[in-house]
Amino acid sequence: MPSNAIFVHQPGCSLYKFGEEHPFNPIRLTLTVDLLQALGALPQKHWHETDRQASSQMLALAHRQDYIEAVKQLSTQTPAAEEQDSSGQFGLNTEDTPFFPGMHDAAAAIVAGSVEAAEQVMSGKTLHAYHMAGGLHHAFPERGSGFCVYNDAAVAIKHLRETYNARVLYIDTDVHHGDGVQWIFYNDPDVCTYSIHETGKFLFPGTGYVYEKGTDAGIGTCFNLPMEPYTEDDSWLECFRSSITKVAAAFKPDIIISQHGCDAHAYDPLSHIHCSMRIYSEMPAIIHELAHTFAGGKWVALGGGGYDLWRVVPRAWALVWLTMTDHPIALALAGKTGAGLKEAGFTPESNLRLPQQWLDKWQESSPSGLPEWWLDDLAQIPPIPRRSEIEAKNRAICEIAIQDL
Repeated sequence: MPSNAIFVHQPGCSLYKFGEEHPFNPIRLTLTVDLLQALGALPQKHWHETDRQASSQMLALAHRQDYIEAVKQLSTQTPAAEEQDSSGQFGLNTEDTPFFPGMHDAAAAIVAGSVEAAEQVMSGKTLHAYHMAGGLHHAFPERGSGFCVYNDAAVAIKHLRETYNARVLYIDTDVHHGDGVQWIFYNDPDVCTYSIHETGKFLFPGTGYVYEKGTDAGIGTCFNLPMEPYTEDDSWLECFRSSITKVAAAFKPDIIISQHGCDAHAYDPLSHIHCSMRIYSEMPAIIHELAHTFAGGKWVALGGGGYDLWRVVPRAWALVWLTMTDHPIALALAGKTGAGLKEAGFTPESNLRLPQQWLDKWQESSPSGLPEWWLDDLAQIPPIPRRSEIEAKNRAICEIAIQDL
């Protein structure tokens, strides 16, 4: 693998946990790293560990100071009664986003990792960077929301704007609209936000409609692709490729930051999209290509949502890294062949299976059977009878979203 990519790891991110029963579980990070290591795809030369912590000044790039102070106060083992009473004002008393001990430090660690990834790429120290713990796109300047306390993507983008005056293309592939990032940059002509997601008519956060285009100087730098419930692979990928390619070509970014929530999978319990692992193989490949075509290769990838912790998230997030590093598995899934794959000892029959070492280690802990292959057996995902109707609606939305380009 080439050495022009780093895998950013901030150990404190593993402490970002709302509770044992909460769907946002950091075991996703452990499972994915272990999968990559079992594959031999995460050698030391790519590993970039940092203990950097986001300061209040850094967090203030995207968050109000009173909110930062409230998060700190609610992060103690036993917050004072008046602090607990104020938690609702800051969105931190809900079932989705409840305050917990150590919340500030854990959330600030995630921010620090994403800023570090962005800095490493924009400064020219590496071409690509992946911070898998990042992607908390729902947090707002004044409140937490949707499992997100601090908006690491927004802070990283603000850092790039202030430090390098960079034009940033933010691509959000989470099934939930990337609302926090969108609204923070809604009037900034030098930050283009793009989100493909399940329509807000039926899913949190209820935004991300095609008519949300930006305001003031930012008009025309906000793009939303709200997909119909039960959208399948072909329609999702058709809309994604045709629209994001035109957006990137028109915006001409200096750097791409992508968020790779993997909750549009048919197995995910928190959405209604009916895609397979195929989209999580192809979307990173498309973004990788766009980065090299329009941004000099500068690409930062973040994690995000994904709540089938065992069958979906490890494969989807691992595929981002495999794509970023031109690993033989990613090349084979993209249909690329050549001597390089043969020299690496790659044969599709054996190497498109997940490592047996990983399966043996985690199967007993998994509540369901772990998949044996990188891509899904589509026979296990029933087809949707309204396919043609859904595809037509999605195609019409896509045309409206990019009609001005």
